[in-house]
Amino acid sequence: MKLLTKMSSQKSWVVCCFFNFLIASLMGLLMRYVYLFPLNINYSFLLHAHSHVAMLGWAYLMIYVLIVRFFIPKEKSQKPIYNQLFWVTEFAVIGMMVTFPIQGYALFSIIFSTMHIVLSYVFCWLVWRDGFKDKRSDHKLLLAAILFMVFSTFGVWCLGPAVSMLGKQSAFYQIAIQFFLHFQFNGWFLFAVLALFLKQFEDKIEKKSFKIFFTLLIIATFLTVAFPVSWYVENNLLSWINTIGVVLQLVAFVHFYKMLKPQINSFKANLDSTTKIVYGLALCSLFLKIGIQLLVLIPNLAEISHQIRSFIIGFIHLTTLGIITGFLLGVLIQNKLLSHQSYLLRAGIKCFILGYIATEILLFIQGGFLYFGKGALWGYYEEIFGTSVLIVVGLSLITASIIKTKNICLQ
Repeated sequence: MKLLTKMSSQKSWVVCCFFNFLIASLMGLLMRYVYLFPLNINYSFLLHAHSHVAMLGWAYLMIYVLIVRFFIPKEKSQKPIYNQLFWVTEFAVIGMMVTFPIQGYALFSIIFSTMHIVLSYVFCWLVWRDGFKDKRSDHKLLLAAILFMVFSTFGVWCLGPAVSMLGKQSAFYQIAIQFFLHFQFNGWFLFAVLALFLKQFEDKIEKKSFKIFFTLLIIATFLTVAFPVSWYVENNLLSWINTIGVVLQLVAFVHFYKMLKPQINSFKANLDSTTKIVYGLALCSLFLKIGIQLLVLIPNLAEISHQIRSFIIGFIHLTTLGIITGFLLGVLIQNKLLSHQSYLLRAGIKCFILGYIATEILLFIQGGFLYFGKGALWGYYEEIFGTSVLIVVGLSLITASIIKTKNICLQ
């Protein structure tokens, strides 16, 4: 009976994460709907809700689930604290889900956001206490991930003083936001999903290449924060620091490839076609991200990269939907936490990927049109709405397939 309760509880974790993801995607769809049929809603408030639920309700909590599954010893992960912490964190997410669309950044949304940060500190402490019993490569990546997560929140704690001293339009305020986002996406999220991915190789990776990859990626993560800072502070030194960071990142992922190359064929041989597709999505998105970061070393592109909204959204979605979600789906399906035999799941995955690729193409083409002064792409808003529907439908099918699956055992 206890085992069944545990399995049911853990299945509810996965369902909850996908429910959050679905809500975030519906909010995104609504934001695209208002360009076609204006509604009496505050777009900025809805954007805050969309971004917070996607980051903290989907990416954070799904990583939480998989860290507990793969890095916390069974006898410790079954302690009530992990289940209680998950649901209190979900309560904070629901609080943001409700309050941000109503009031934007205000008292109650800030309370729930702050609550989530404090709970994330508790999670980091638990992982530190229970999860580091050896010095394997995946554990080193996870350690870096949780340190980056804590480090990123320093930017959040600077927002209050920034507003009170200089106001929301100040460079200090904007840099604090970019500091948080940079170390969340390029630190906490990226290192965490790479740790989960390397865990699947069962410590068969080449250690020398990993050491170079790991060291260079950490250095690059710190250096490339100079790029968003340069949007608000004019200093040529920032450009050079970012250039060094981007080049080191490229070298790091060359070693990432060399590290995995001897194991790739045997690794692929044990994967079903759906898992291969989502891992392929994640890796292609990762190297496309690196390519874009190399492109924006060109001064003209660097200058407009943060001024054209389509480019910004496309890059953010490349990271969140392509890299982070791709790796998470791959780990879930590979370990049978999602059933690749489910027709609903396979259809949902294909629908989601098709919608993701189509929206990315439209976003970057639209950005290109604006860059060259050609105006809006014909039928852009109708097309981006239609392709976004595919993402919502895909996530709905995936969620339905999980609910329909009888058992999910995370231990």
